[in-house]
Amino acid sequence: MPRFFTGDELGSVKSVRYTQGNTPKEWKPDIVTWQEGDGRAKAVQKLAVSNEDSGVQGKLAAARADGSATVFNEGDDSGPSVVHEWQEPRLKSGQRYVGLALSERRVYSCTSNGALRLTQLGNEGTATSTQTSVLPMRICDWRLSQTGDTFAYGGNEVELSVWNTAQAFASREVSTAGDSKKRKRSDQLLPGEIWRAKNLSNDSLSLRQPVHITALTYLQPSSLASHQQLLAGMQEGNVRRYDTRVAKRPVADWKGIGKISGINSIEKGLAEHEVFIADRGCNIFALDLRNGKVAYGYKGLSGAVTSLASSSGLLASVSQDRFFRLHSTFPPPTEVGSQQEQKGEVLDRVFTKTIPSDVIWDGILGDERTDNAAESDGEDAGDDMWEAMEDVDDNDTDARRGKKRRVTE
Repeated sequence: MPRFFTGDELGSVKSVRYTQGNTPKEWKPDIVTWQEGDGRAKAVQKLAVSNEDSGVQGKLAAARADGSATVFNEGDDSGPSVVHEWQEPRLKSGQRYVGLALSERRVYSCTSNGALRLTQLGNEGTATSTQTSVLPMRICDWRLSQTGDTFAYGGNEVELSVWNTAQAFASREVSTAGDSKKRKRSDQLLPGEIWRAKNLSNDSLSLRQPVHITALTYLQPSSLASHQQLLAGMQEGNVRRYDTRVAKRPVADWKGIGKISGINSIEKGLAEHEVFIADRGCNIFALDLRNGKVAYGYKGLSGAVTSLASSSGLLASVSQDRFFRLHSTFPPPTEVGSQQEQKGEVLDRVFTKTIPSDVIWDGILGDERTDNAAESDGEDAGDDMWEAMEDVDDNDTDARRGKKRRVTE
């Protein structure tokens, strides 16, 4: 059954596990508190979880507003335990964590002022070690790739950039004066940087178009670090798709996706060509990556969405109205541009008392029923009903002269 983790503005970390009821639309939550809140100074800004095949299944990391970060181990019946804690001294007032990721026994964190940190968790007989690096400032979002070989970031006047993870932490020699002058060129890649996007051409008035990336995500895993596909949400509400093999400028620029104050969150769905987008208002949309069209939106949201988490056949969201919501999802239609017959809806909601700031799926594929399974069950039930009906021969039909047979359930 699907499980999600949430963090809130007072520092609480909770697990929300769902089990399905008797119908496809009936889901029951089981909430477990991993850590109690300790005030707004400890507000959770980012969560990360180890995936199923990483070798550290059951670990959760939380980064907080005061610069502290914690790694939990799920443990046994005694409940979760703290594995490691540290403080990011480079996090200044007015800055925040914009990225957190768990890959194998490595924990990556990044702040809005470019403080990048790698924490190598110790094992039996080995101690925990730390490496740091520096990225540009004014970063709004940071993501580690599915393979962990690269990471990407973007921000306020910070173009989308892809880095080699290992090279980002490699020791760097002191640059000469001549090298420093060369690096001041805007198109010069930094040490460890693989690719950097190029801004769009000037607008119709020959004015430079501002760059303000507010959310981003990798679209699919790649074995080659230089071949990546990414999606970036902009402050003006546009969504841009990038392919590092093709060009530095976006291969698609879908305008007006975010209706209120730009894009706040982007999460790739598990279905092909599926991505979920939330603006800074009360809107969540399912987007078809083949044409950039909105397949459907979710109704009944009354609070500004703060975070999204996509799982198999389900979507979780948390909002400023203090609700955790579980949504159904349906894959895009087979033919591009055809009408979406089935649309997602809110299946359940839980009042959380404090404003949740982040939500993440535990990454474990369970036996939750997907929309296809639900449809199959419906078809099987229909077949059973027809099989249960008694056959009516031609003579009976003629005798009844058009009278309809009533089927009782």
